[in-house]
Amino acid sequence: MRICIDGTPLLVRSAGVKTYLYHWLRSLQASSSLHDLTIFPMIGRLPGLDHQHSIKPLLPTVFHLAVLRVLNRSRAWLPAGSSYDVFHASNLVRNLPRNTKVTTATLHDLTTWTMPEMHTRGNIAADQAFAERIVAKADRLIAVSEHTRLDAIEILRIPSDKIDVIHHGVPDRYFDASPDEAETVARKLKLERPYILFCATIEPRKNLDVLLDAYTLLAPTLKETFDLVVAGMAGWASQSTVERLKRSGNGVRYLGYVAENDMPGLTRGATLFVYPSLYEGFGLPLAQAMAAGVPTITSEVSSMPEIAGEGALLIDPRSVEELRAAMTRLLLSPSLRENLAVKARRQAEHYRWEDCAAKSWDFFERALGSFSRGSKG
Repeated sequence: MRICIDGTPLLVRSAGVKTYLYHWLRSLQASSSLHDLTIFPMIGRLPGLDHQHSIKPLLPTVFHLAVLRVLNRSRAWLPAGSSYDVFHASNLVRNLPRNTKVTTATLHDLTTWTMPEMHTRGNIAADQAFAERIVAKADRLIAVSEHTRLDAIEILRIPSDKIDVIHHGVPDRYFDASPDEAETVARKLKLERPYILFCATIEPRKNLDVLLDAYTLLAPTLKETFDLVVAGMAGWASQSTVERLKRSGNGVRYLGYVAENDMPGLTRGATLFVYPSLYEGFGLPLAQAMAAGVPTITSEVSSMPEIAGEGALLIDPRSVEELRAAMTRLLLSPSLRENLAVKARRQAEHYRWEDCAAKSWDFFERALGSFSRGSKG
């Protein structure tokens, strides 16, 4: 089977989609001995992941993004003379190619439909274009959670038998992160006290202000013992939240963007991970924290109960008091934290990239098999 996957999101500044695509492609490359895998635009073996920059140097990045713009205006799409069994489109693609048998794509979330107020007009327009021009026309789709699959069926009217659920994986480094690695990262980042951790791009949907309010309401003795550490680059509509972080003091530490290599150690060293997001298609930071064996609090909405299973305490993300109470409960009970950490690690074993890759290859083979049966019919 010859498959081409569009990798152009790796050339732009991004967080969730870029992380998924990078690790998904690496896992497919590691397990593709029976298949011929090409990453457009001829990326080959993947270098290190950097959310803030392209994985390629400046000039190749500019060139390939210009090529993408041209191809999005045509129907040729793939390089002249190329022919693939399957083409998997990213969310930057706007036209499906002609010279391929089967087209597929990944659905991450439908939050621009369910929570448009949490997005820019540009993001909403881009998602709608992707849905109309790619998702609606693709032969088969991957949804990263059952919640996303159900949203796609209800909102986009996608036939249920056209969508397969394949969860993200978590990099092995989170499963393998050790106390020594956590201590090394803490020294590097000058984290001198035990800490509660939040990590994500700072934007309205991540609901960081509620966490800041809840931390402010903790008992003084808890705030004197545990810092609140926030890691993540600033996203859209985040200026007021970022300014609040910078002037908070009193136990709040804003680290900004933390290099990918430091994230497993930073996560492993947390006493508690808190992720009160208002909507997630999957919630990779949540799964990563569970893989590192960190007791976790997250939201009882969208995909988060599905991903967390019994490995996290679930709260109403709009309730400051409920979040404060859950944090207090865990911070005061080492035995409860230990019990929850064991459950979190057990749940995270479902999210291994090698499992995701194996399910993805099965997905592509079934998609091509359906095409072959249809052609004979």
